[in-house]
Amino acid sequence: MTSATSPAGTPRAGKRPGTAPSARPPAAPRARSRRPARGTARPGIVWALPAVVFFGLFALVPLVLVAVLSFTDWSGLGSPEFSGLANWTKLFQDPVMIQSLWLSVLLTGLGVVVQTPLSILIGVWAAGHQRGRAVLAAVFFVPLLLSVTAVSVLWRALLDPNFGVPSQAHWLFGDGNLLGSRTGAIGVLVFVSAWQYTPLHSLIYQGAARAIPRVLYQAAAVDGAGRWRQFFHVTLPQLRNAVVTSVILMIVGGLTTFDSVLILTEGGPGTDTTITAYYMYDKAFKSFDYGTGAAVALLLVVVATAVSLIVVRLSGYDRMAGTQEGLS
Repeated sequence: MTSATSPAGTPRAGKRPGTAPSARPPAAPRARSRRPARGTARPGIVWALPAVVFFGLFALVPLVLVAVLSFTDWSGLGSPEFSGLANWTKLFQDPVMIQSLWLSVLLTGLGVVVQTPLSILIGVWAAGHQRGRAVLAAVFFVPLLLSVTAVSVLWRALLDPNFGVPSQAHWLFGDGNLLGSRTGAIGVLVFVSAWQYTPLHSLIYQGAARAIPRVLYQAAAVDGAGRWRQFFHVTLPQLRNAVVTSVILMIVGGLTTFDSVLILTEGGPGTDTTITAYYMYDKAFKSFDYGTGAAVALLLVVVATAVSLIVVRLSGYDRMAGTQEGLS
């Protein structure tokens, strides 16, 4: 009797029993297209175009117009008349103009010398975790929220020789007329500027100090360095970039200071605090000599830019690499 064989058990033709069917080699994965999705590819100039247009309209165009106006004679009425180098010649023959440049440099230098150490100390302290630090830091940063005009009016009232603080403290202020002498007026301008702008630079140092890796302080402590040695050998070197940034801001701000001089001293006594920015205002808006005022403005832009570039070059700021190795 012949036994029946199920179809499932019958081997297929051409296939050996017990041999697995050959597997097809896997297809190579398709390389992903590097083309961005439609609508996401934009040339860089498109993204920068709004900023470029804004800078061109409100910075470059006015600067070009001021440069053109500096070679003209114009009182604000009628059409400007070309005068060649007359404004520039008159400018450098005026002793008040030369003195104003010296005063601008003096006030800027004093501002840097006074504000830099204060800002570093306060910024490093504010970066810590002391009890009550947040409240004290908030109170300290209040002057930064006020306008220059409001601050100048406030201090002019406080320093009034008849009704202000000096009238009640003759043992400290003498006759109380601080703004009546050259030394006193310059001292007041430096003090008021430091009172308002030290918080701004302290914020810069606070952020930089918080970015210093804690491992550097731990390594210094292991080597036996105390708090002061850690400050001078760890903190200050790590704040180098922040110092350069802060100093450049102080220089540009100091050379273009105007509001506080206008309200506190009005360039006086005499011309003892007539800095370059106030001299420009006096020529253009008091004497209606807009050609000379434009020349002063252009000169001020050139001097501020040149000094900033010199600081960047001498400090090596343009070649600095990041010093951040981690977050505290």
